[in-house]
Amino acid sequence: MYERKILPFYMTYPLPMYYQEEDSIIRDLEYLQQMYPSEAKRYQKIIAGILDKLDYEGSMIYDEYPDKLQLYKLSNDILERIRREEEKEHPDQDVSPEKWEWLGDLIQILLFYEIYKRRHNSRRGILRF
Repeated sequence: MYERKILPFYMTYPLPMYYQEEDSIIRDLEYLQQMYPSEAKRYQKIIAGILDKLDYEGSMIYDEYPDKLQLYKLSNDILERIRREEEKEHPDQDVSPEKWEWLGDLIQILLFYEIYKRRHNSRRGILRF
């Protein structure tokens, strides 16, 4: 026989619990990012520095649906910056085009993770999506 269960008052509005769950997801993501290989950590720091400049209210990274082409252009700009820095550090080293191809993919992934983290960070006053 079916019994009606009365929900406690804090269970009737589950949104605060949703945010607690999302905060734990962000903490897990940050913890896992600490275990990146050293080269990926270096690229992630560069990406974080660039996104610090784009971290303002009304920025494209906070659009409900960020434009794919703008994000692609941003990742290409970051890749070019990394390429210039590596050419300055090692001018005599010749790097294969295959490396830059997979590095571009890595930069895009790191960029999207960093944008996700900033969009869902509870310490900011910006509305979550």
